[in-house]
Amino acid sequence: MIEIDRGPPPWRQVTADLRRRIQAGEWTGRLPSEKSIAQEYGVSVGTVRKALKQLRAEGLIQTDRGWGSYVAGSEPPRNP
Repeated sequence: MIEIDRGPPPWRQVTADLRRRIQAGEWTGRLPSEKSIAQEYGVSVGTVRKALKQLRAEGLIQTDRGWGSYVAGSEPPRNP
């Protein structure tokens, strides 16, 4: 899915696909871990972090340290 040797940089390809999946409603609520996303796309965790940073800047996701990343507008489950 990600073309390392040609096309846009890998982080941009991951960003575009994650954006598509979020907008299509494929992902709601909590996103998979950075490690899981990296394994799925065959890229490094650093590449995934850069993609998630872009999605945060676009307002598509929010990240709560220690709780993970969530689609914007969804509430992270928290224990009282």
